[in-house]
Amino acid sequence: MGGEFGPFLLIGGLLLLVILSVPIAYALGAMALVMAYYISPENMPTAILLKASDGVDEFALLAIPFFVFAGALMAEGGMAWRLVAFAQIFVGWLRGGLAMVNVLASMFFGGISGSAVADTSSIGSILIPMMKKEGYSDAFSVNVTISSATQGIIIPPSHNAIIYSWAAGGTVSVAALFMAGVIPGIMVGISLMILSYFISRKRGYPKGRVIPLKEALKITWEAALGLVTIFIIVGGVILGFYTPTESAAVACVWAFFVTMFVYRDLKWKQLPTLLHSTVKTVCMVMIVIGFAGGFGYLMTLMQVPVKVSSALLAVSDNKYVILALINVMLLVFGTFMDMAPLILICAPILLPVIKALGMSDIQFGIMMMLNLGIGLLTPPVGTVLFVGCAIGKISIEKAARELWPFWLAMLVVLLLCTYIPAFSLWLPSLKYDYITF
Repeated sequence: MGGEFGPFLLIGGLLLLVILSVPIAYALGAMALVMAYYISPENMPTAILLKASDGVDEFALLAIPFFVFAGALMAEGGMAWRLVAFAQIFVGWLRGGLAMVNVLASMFFGGISGSAVADTSSIGSILIPMMKKEGYSDAFSVNVTISSATQGIIIPPSHNAIIYSWAAGGTVSVAALFMAGVIPGIMVGISLMILSYFISRKRGYPKGRVIPLKEALKITWEAALGLVTIFIIVGGVILGFYTPTESAAVACVWAFFVTMFVYRDLKWKQLPTLLHSTVKTVCMVMIVIGFAGGFGYLMTLMQVPVKVSSALLAVSDNKYVILALINVMLLVFGTFMDMAPLILICAPILLPVIKALGMSDIQFGIMMMLNLGIGLLTPPVGTVLFVGCAIGKISIEKAARELWPFWLAMLVVLLLCTYIPAFSLWLPSLKYDYITF
């Protein structure tokens, strides 16, 4: 349907609009409607709009606003600096301790916010100025912050996992994706801490102080209330107490209680502004999801997934070569398009290829999110890079010139997750016996 050149017009038109800086949601919607009118002006535009409406009418997507609001509460309500202090207990006394505190605090905060941008904004606003004051270079301070922030993309609760599950047709368990992201997320953190240690030794960056026991106990107590949010979300889902959507609601109530009644760093008069910010974020995500539903429906009618699958499988019969090609393709796409739209566009196209190779769709989900997370650090459209540079008050060019060691560390983890299934599938397999290696 749509003629021989229909798929090229659809994808090419989308890329052209993105290059022209049209917001991705409107680019998806515009191309879907234009091609629908081209195929059948009487019926297809209405069908596309109905698919867009159906796309956001999913119970599982309710988890997104809850997770976003819970993360915003913790970010603005004092959890960020408490997690920084908590991380200092474990690694702050090492050479380059502040850099490793940055990574570890991001790992903890990623388990609450699920957002790399929120992580960079919250942790970065505290630690980037602190690191610069202690003698760390501004580029190193920014690069540690932004690369470690990508842990929040795959460490649960990741709303990108929810988006991927939806893009896969709702056949992939969100709970399994949450568990699958734990080990890769920790691996990213460990690789970045090792890298930070060696760079700090080479450049002579300072050690931090050892936190006395009494002070450490006080810090742990203050951070514990926020860290409970992680166990509410992950533990409750793993133990089967509630679904991921229900866990998001419970986490939101707990985050509200801790922020407003225990920490009390966030004033009641600030709450409307926080709610407004949350609604804006959720609206942007839901608009993208809706238009992506219509766009995906049109791709299916044009048999784009089947054609892409056939083309990739025709390149080579070697599974590892095809997976390498998919990684390269996603890395390139991630440099000029944001993460959520790419998941919504690429997941339906590439899943048939993955299934033909015998790869688990859960493993592929983690591989895709980690891959596209690297794209958030990469110009020209590196959202997290832009935020980090704004906080660090340096140019994007200066940060990008020194970013390559962090890219390499993350690429190593990406390759391990791509070619060794156990890294992402071992934890889910403990609960879900249908997952095979």
